[in-house]
Amino acid sequence: MLALSTGTLHNYGLDRVFALAREAGFQGIEVIVDARWDTRQSSCLDSLRQRHGLPIVSLHAPFLPGIQGWNNDPVANLKNTVQLAADLQVGIVVCHVPMRWHWLSIDSSLLRRRVRAPILWPRWHSERARSLAAVRELARPNVAVLLENMPASLFLGIRYGLYAPNRLQELAKLGDLVLDTTHVGTWGWDLMEVYEQLKPRVRHVHLSDYNGHEHIPPGKGSLPLAAFLRALAIDGYGGSIVVESGPEHFSPNDEKQLVAGLKACVDYCQTHFRKEVVV
Repeated sequence: MLALSTGTLHNYGLDRVFALAREAGFQGIEVIVDARWDTRQSSCLDSLRQRHGLPIVSLHAPFLPGIQGWNNDPVANLKNTVQLAADLQVGIVVCHVPMRWHWLSIDSSLLRRRVRAPILWPRWHSERARSLAAVRELARPNVAVLLENMPASLFLGIRYGLYAPNRLQELAKLGDLVLDTTHVGTWGWDLMEVYEQLKPRVRHVHLSDYNGHEHIPPGKGSLPLAAFLRALAIDGYGGSIVVESGPEHFSPNDEKQLVAGLKACVDYCQTHFRKEVVV
């Protein structure tokens, strides 16, 4: 199933995201659970999917602090997300692998934004192990909890990782995974080689391109997404493909152009997610 992540249009109202996704031809939605109550209330989400005729294929657990009424503990937030998925009969919950470092968040009136920076307070191995254990323990018969590979960060031209486990050897030893293509690109890895290594684990895909900037629309960057989609089709991949771009790549002041941009993503995926015809 081809779905749109609400993160693609995260600065739009949730009802409008559903409407635009339906108009563009997407078959489902992945909802990123965040500070907005509409993303965390089963009655609201059920009403949206019924009204727009779009199933919610997955929920993405919160990855930023400040979730009013919930808890800043990622394990508690994951537990709440799994319960929400169970209430909605949504079969997949996506979560990030644990961070190596705690984050310091500062609200800056000067910059008019929240600034986040790692501080020299590591998340100890036992704490990261607790997060990974929760992924296994919180899964239910009808709700799979899947870890997502995370991006590299760059400092003075040097790539480094803020998350663990996040190397290929480590990811290959985990359970079922969400493969995020743009995150692969940030490491400079070959996407097709990564897919071959992780193929038995891949159950869910976050699809976007990369050209030095993350999460650009498929086909607009340097990743071999056409070959990747064909490989998925040939291998009989039966999970969801979720387009996860960013709102800056679309036209906020021209809805026709916005829908055209989303339709281009749908067309790209439908064109390449098919088996090669050999004559």
